[in-house]
Amino acid sequence: MAANGEFSFRSGGVKGRNGLPKIHTDKKAVDEKDICHDDSATPVKAQTLDELHSLQMKKSAPTTPIQAALGPFAEEERHKQQLQSISASLASLTRETGPKVVKGDPARAAETPRVSAVSHHHFEPTLDISDSGLKFTHILYNLSPAELYEQAIKYEKGSFITSSGALATLSGAKTGRSPRDKRVVKDETTEDLWWGKGSPNIEMDEHTFMVNRERAVDYLCSLEKVYVNDQFLNWDPEHRIKVRIVSARAYHSLFMHNMCIRPTPEELESFGTPDFTIYNAGQFPCNRYTHYMTSSTSIDLNLARREMVILGTQYAGEMKKGLFSLMHYLMPKRGVLSLHSGCNMGKAGDVALFFGLSGTGKTTLSTDHNRYLIGDDEHCWSDNGVSNIEGGCYAKCIDLSREKEPDIWNAIKFGAVVENVVFDEHTREVDYSDKSVTGKHSKMPLCTFTLIRPTVRRIEYFERLHDQTSSEIIFIYLSEPLAFSISENTRAAYPIEFIPNAKIPCVGPHPKNVILLACDAFGVLPPVSKLNLAQTMYHFISGYTALVAGTEDGIKEPTATFSACFGAAFIMLHPTKYAAVLADKMQKHGATGWLVNTGWSGGSYGSGSRIKLAYTRKIIDAIHSGELLKASYVKTEVFGLEIPTEVEGVPAEILNPANTWGNKKAHEETLLKLGGLFKKNFEGFLSYKIGTDSKLTEEILAAGPNF
Repeated sequence: MAANGEFSFRSGGVKGRNGLPKIHTDKKAVDEKDICHDDSATPVKAQTLDELHSLQMKKSAPTTPIQAALGPFAEEERHKQQLQSISASLASLTRETGPKVVKGDPARAAETPRVSAVSHHHFEPTLDISDSGLKFTHILYNLSPAELYEQAIKYEKGSFITSSGALATLSGAKTGRSPRDKRVVKDETTEDLWWGKGSPNIEMDEHTFMVNRERAVDYLCSLEKVYVNDQFLNWDPEHRIKVRIVSARAYHSLFMHNMCIRPTPEELESFGTPDFTIYNAGQFPCNRYTHYMTSSTSIDLNLARREMVILGTQYAGEMKKGLFSLMHYLMPKRGVLSLHSGCNMGKAGDVALFFGLSGTGKTTLSTDHNRYLIGDDEHCWSDNGVSNIEGGCYAKCIDLSREKEPDIWNAIKFGAVVENVVFDEHTREVDYSDKSVTGKHSKMPLCTFTLIRPTVRRIEYFERLHDQTSSEIIFIYLSEPLAFSISENTRAAYPIEFIPNAKIPCVGPHPKNVILLACDAFGVLPPVSKLNLAQTMYHFISGYTALVAGTEDGIKEPTATFSACFGAAFIMLHPTKYAAVLADKMQKHGATGWLVNTGWSGGSYGSGSRIKLAYTRKIIDAIHSGELLKASYVKTEVFGLEIPTEVEGVPAEILNPANTWGNKKAHEETLLKLGGLFKKNFEGFLSYKIGTDSKLTEEILAAGPNF
């Protein structure tokens, strides 16, 4: 080797092995043009691996610094105010102020600091003398998806990166919502809420809420670090709501990062005090001896305090639907209609709303490559038009495939979070057909038992059984047989911009069409019907679809199910109040109502066949284009629905269900049976006035089945 220790390649001369240039060690023989690689850059000045790692990522604030024109100490003051606000949010009711908070991951404290590192300022409130005053609560504020991935994989068992780049995680014992454990504080603020029979709102008092709030806050403040998201609801700037989510898991923070509207750095600077706060202490149970508690789970909503507390469930969907309930309360007070619907817009600016319960095709039909997606689930209709409440989508992905749902399939990539899915240990490819986590488990058998304590409600024992891990069997005694199933609720949450044809911002003009979807397993509703205003309100209030055998245990034949406003579990006011606002807006803006059956034809489930998706898409296309408004119509018996005599691309004989049944008597009997179920369901609404127009109320009541 040459004394100078350098090597070179020459373009000419003797060839080495395999025809490659021979290595020369003669420095004088090296020309600049012969050098094929130059790695003579200044070496890294790190003395240790820790120092080297500290150089890997440049230091940056999570928000854009305030402009220098505001003064040299403006950024420091804003940072202090931000931490004071977070500390106030986490304040206990038994102490004068909130906890000591400091921004940043405590695990990074041991890292070698860079010379240019910006020091973290923290707020140190005066606390009562106790151990709580001896520690800091580290705030991980509005972390990016990459940072949240890192946190989840490091600290949360069951978190993995899948082959598509999505973060796979587990929601614990609960893989779905716990509606029987949801409580709303009943006070002067909530006197006008829908209470009583049929209502999803189960009351609790202020004191019990405070007990649960204290339990949640104390748990969060006892942790070494908590995640804080400051975000928005509603893409309409005039009716935007500021929300703060405080949680113990990176999974929950990433979920809400995706599902709420993400502020720009500039918007985050002026965020200030939130309008509503969620305390998610789902890893910690509620005290079962507390009044109103029937299980270890409690989801509590206090509209006067604008707060929500979650205990005993880590299912992220509780946060999403809790905020939806909030919007169902706040928006009608502003004259804004909150809707559980999908929404898309044509290239000509025509907007359509899609209402439908699970299994009716709401997500599939509102996702259209020829139209812009405004949103898939939650919307507001104000004087400004329609707007999406959320910043993301929460899609069911059981049996998901690239062929059936390409947009959802492709959206499950880096930044998305998938819950309770099963994947290959080596390749990390998700098997969306595997229901091992959310389906029934062989180690949790269904049995018949005898009651030990008659004074305890059955739901308490159900929750005890549900909360067990799959490796344990607990014997619980009931006086009656108890069957239950765990829903196949694997889901994916991703930002709406992951959908290629999403309209950003997610707003649009006033809807032109209001489409009510029903999966009629009885097979007697037409594939499409044009509704007058009264009929639209009747079917909107009814919120009908049908369960079929196999969807739930014990169902052997079609079973009608009704969910007022197509989302009774989330509405806060009486259904007629939402119907009155919808009627007013449809009249004012000239929207047309449609009832589309995506269920069975030619007979009920088991004898008939499901209407082809291709036919339903042709019907929806004809609604969007306006062609169905020009069609000829005939009226059906019993329901009095107007059905078109022809739709391009759809066989004319299936448009009238009476023509498709071979057994005409069976058709008539089934039609009368379903009509009777509608009438029975609507009895609960007979005594309510819908809007200010009593004539409309009479028309709506007359718009139901007529025998």
